[in-house]
This record gives sequence, C-alpha cells and structure tokens, in this order.
Amino acid sequence: RRPPRSTPKPSSAASDVYKRQVLVSKLALKVQNLVKNYGGLQAVRGISFEVPEGEIFGLIGPNGAGKTTTFNMIAGSENPTSGKITLYDSDITGFSTHKLYELGLIRTFQLSHEYKKMTVLENLMVAGSNQLGENIFNALFSGKKVQKREREVVEKALESLDFLGLTALKSELAGNLSGGQKKLLELGRTMMTNATLVLLDEPGAGVNPTLMLKIIEMIRRLNQERGYTFCIIEHDMDLVADLCQKIVVLSEGQVLTEGTMSEVRDDERVIQAYFGAGVD
Repeated sequence: RRPPRSTPKPSSAASDVYKRQVLVSKLALKVQNLVKNYGGLQAVRGISFEVPEGEIFGLIGPNGAGKTTTFNMIAGSENPTSGKITLYDSDITGFSTHKLYELGLIRTFQLSHEYKKMTVLENLMVAGSNQLGENIFNALFSGKKVQKREREVVEKALESLDFLGLTALKSELAGNLSGGQKKLLELGRTMMTNATLVLLDEPGAGVNPTLMLKIIEMIRRLNQERGYTFCIIEHDMDLVADLCQKIVVLSEGQVLTEGTMSEVRDDERVIQAYFGAGVD
C-alpha cells in the first residue's frame, strides 16, 4: 500500500490566479455529446467536457463508466457513433491515430507498448518526429540532411533521458525495465514528438510507490516547464488529487459531475457510483 502524501493546498490567491488563467486560456480539447454504440449496447451516452490548454485534467469513474471508450474515440482508435471532438478549434472527429499524431495528440496506454528488444535510447529515437531517412528518396539523395536530422533525434533522445533521470539506462533493453521505468519511458516517447495534448491511460498502474512519486513529478514538470496539456484516466485517487486541477466523473457512459477533487469526492452521487460498482 502506498504511503499517504501530504500536498499543500493552494492559497485562495493562487486559486484566483488559476481561475483567471482558465478564463483566458484556449481550449486544447472539446468533447461534445459523444456517443458510442456497439450494436444494441450504448457504451457512451452523450459525454461532453472541455480541457483548457495547459491544464492537467482527470477523467475518473468506476469500471464500465465509459472512460476507456471515450479515450479511444478521442485518440482515433475508435470512431464515435455521433458527437464531435475538437482539438484547438479544429474538428478531429474520426481522425486516424496517425493524423492525430501529426497534430500533436499523443496517447499512452495502461500496459506499456515499448519495443522490448531495443534499447531505451533506441525506443526514444524511433518515436522522434520528422525523420527524413524514412523516405527512401531522402536516404538515397539527401544523405547529409538525413544524417543531420538523425543527430538531432539522438540529441533530443539523450536530453529527454536526462530530464527523466533515465540516462544510466540508455543502453538497457526496454523489456528489462520495471513497470515504473516503462511508464517513464512512455513519457519520454511523448517528449520526442510535437505533442500538445497527451492522453495518459492509468500512468500509475503497476508502479511501485517510489517511482510513482517520480512519475507524478515528471508529469507536473512537463506541464509546468514544457507546457504540455494532459488528460488522465486514473484509478489512483492520490495521483489524481496531486495532479489534476479539474476532474470529470463518468458513470454508466455519462458525465455524473465535474469539479475539483475536493468537490467531487464529497458528492453523494460519486460515492454511490463507486459504492454500487466497486472501486477498482
């Protein structure tokens, strides 16, 4: 069991500053009346929410609430039956994962998808964007440009490893990493892209307490220092409370309520939803 952490509560002045920032910020993501049907089963029933730019946003709820299905539709791995998804004022409803990657929307998974037989450094290099050598004509006729870009990718990968505290593991096979180290590696792979919005699917799953604190620190630093906007699915309420400024609670494919952690955890509807379905 993870030891309790004490997180200082923001002052009322700090809270007022945050509210003013949200009022003037752009919307990184807007989900409008999202519906997903599987035959006669309606898994998602008119979900709507907004994620302001620069925010760490939480999406929580008991099993079967529709969290993963919603994530899948936003990330392009499933098409919605109806509804609209907007990324920075652009309609991305039904876009492929490849197209969303180009637009800066990146998704990680509950189970890490590392290349097990490649080194940690190579895993980051593969994720690097705009690799000219992938085009055979560039490889044949623009060798100097390809080599220059490859050096840039290596430098960025090494810088990302240093940021995450993984430099000592750069030559280790990714398959040999612990669960927490693999989660850090996934964060590193997002750093190799032109990410503007990162969807994190249970970043705390299978992570020991020490590395959990490291992951929380890295997410916060990427948000504050690199300007990443995060949308997180997570069952670990300590992690959600530590990181998320706003939380939307789903239940039975619908938005049950939204607000800060202190607001939603005392909501009788939330208590009933978790009590009735079982907290997982």
